[in-house]
This record gives sequence, C-alpha cells and structure tokens, in this order.
Amino acid sequence: MAEHVILFAGPMGAGKTTAIEALSEVPVVRTEAANTDRETADKATTTVALDYGEITVGDSDKVRLYGIPGQRRFDFMWQILKERARGLVVLVNADAADPVASMLEYLDEFSDLHDRGGVVVGVTRSDVVDGPGPGVFSDALQAAHPEMLVPVFTVDPRQTDQMTTVLLTLVANIEMRAAMIAAQEVH
Repeated sequence: MAEHVILFAGPMGAGKTTAIEALSEVPVVRTEAANTDRETADKATTTVALDYGEITVGDSDKVRLYGIPGQRRFDFMWQILKERARGLVVLVNADAADPVASMLEYLDEFSDLHDRGGVVVGVTRSDVVDGPGPGVFSDALQAAHPEMLVPVFTVDPRQTDQMTTVLLTLVANIEMRAAMIAAQEVH
C-alpha cells in the first residue's frame, strides 16, 4: 500500500477546504475560526491550523489531504505540514487582485515539493469572473520557473469529479517522478 501526503495551498477563499470536502471519504477535520479579514475574503470563517481528509486511490493507495491556512500569519503550519508532503495542489481564485502573482508566491514557497514529488495548479472561481485562463498561468509559471513542469486546470472545488482529476494527475506525477529517480539510481 502506497501512502501520499498532499497539501492544498493557496490564498484564503480559493477553495482549499471545499476541495478537501469534495474529495474526502472520511469526515473532514477542520480548524476554523471567525474570519477577521473580510476585505481579503468575504467569508464567515477561515482555516487557522489545517483541514484533513483521506481518500483511497485504486485498491489500496491512501492519500492524506491537508489544507493549509491561506493567511501568512499562520505560515508556521506550512513548514510543519510540508515536511511529510509529497505533493501540492495550489488553488488560486481567478477573481483575486493578482491571481498569477499569488500562484507564483505559493510555488516559490513550496518549490521543494515540486522537486521531491509534484505540483498541480487549480484556478478556481473562473465561473464568476472573466479572469485569466489556464494559459496565462502556465505562461507565467514557465517564465518564472522553466524547470518546473506543472499542470494547470480550471476547477470548481465543489465538483468531486474535477478535483479527482486534479488529484489523480498529481499522484501520477509523483509516482512517475519516483520511478524516474529509481531508474537513475540504478544506472
């Protein structure tokens, strides 16, 4: 049985908790508190430590899903949670002031997860705003990090099928990278 620890990162309001709820086969553990930063995201609560869910992929591969807080003041949790992580789903909301810069900020912060596992980007809230499409994000990512191969999807984090596609793409990338590393060690 393989086990994957996957982080969901991104700014407050991008849909991390919602995505984990859409994917998890177990009740999601949530650490929510009243949102005191309504200017950034107009929602009643925000994650202050982590969200946690699980899903089984295939016959026995367990994927542990951790959502990290989107606010920098809780970034101490980022360091704690990324130690065991093998992959990262970055969710950015298309209706943010500068969603491309936000994506790049999270990719910079978690670049080591790309190096040891894999990263996938999901652009949320494209249905409520005519913001930049996946191509704009891919182009910016390629310009800033030409060494990174990161798939970019437009997703609705409420849709289990869309989030499953994102997650399975990430798991496949992680397993492919592990196989390539193992093959290089043999030679």
